[in-house]
Amino acid sequence: MDIHVLTIFPDMFPGVIDASIVGLARTRGVVGVHLHDLRDHTNDRHRSIDDRPFGGGPGMVFKPEPVFRAVEAIERSISSDRAVRRVLLTPQGERFTQPAAERLAKADALILICGHYEGFDERIRTGLKPDELSIGDYVLSGGEVPALVVIDAVTRLLPGALGDERSAPEDSFSRGGLDFPHYTRPVEFRGMRVPDVLRTGDHDRIEAWREMKARERTRARRPDLLDSARPERDRATATPETSQTTNGRRKP
Repeated sequence: MDIHVLTIFPDMFPGVIDASIVGLARTRGVVGVHLHDLRDHTNDRHRSIDDRPFGGGPGMVFKPEPVFRAVEAIERSISSDRAVRRVLLTPQGERFTQPAAERLAKADALILICGHYEGFDERIRTGLKPDELSIGDYVLSGGEVPALVVIDAVTRLLPGALGDERSAPEDSFSRGGLDFPHYTRPVEFRGMRVPDVLRTGDHDRIEAWREMKARERTRARRPDLLDSARPERDRATATPETSQTTNGRRKP
């Protein structure tokens, strides 16, 4: 995958995208992260990317011309047979979730458009028709931090990004709820012991314990996720009357 980031602060990215999972994935050729300065797509000597809003009010608004030019230039550099998704980072967007990250991970290329100041000229939304994403119900100074969140969440889903391919499917939210508790050595620390079941070597018992603990944690901390937190074991033991094949037809 190639991820193109359109921003007026490209210097905010290198420290993050060069480190940890994203940095390793870039080194392995799993993902390419390309930074584009929006000011390079202006045509005035001041390299203006914003202006005062019509109708008055505080703040400045991103102008449509440089954003359109930048997106179109990026897309011209991408092979026509590759699936590209445009993404606008905005507090007015859909809440960014694990399923949203999974959808984006299926694309061949992403264009992440980072806003700043008061917002975007509405014609950027209506003309470019991007996906609109928000990482939470709060306001940040710009779209750069949300873009980094999206880059990290999507990259770890790409084949070859993680050392163990089982890691991503077992993360919190990947199965609909929160993750189960994890333990490592030592067996006892300040009077707190590792649960005995995790040391039995009985993988069926361990999996059952993990599913139970994941549901308990989800119920206690995020009960809103319970509807989607049904574990794989429940689906596997569904009755024939409720089981379905992959094409949606009921099994006999």
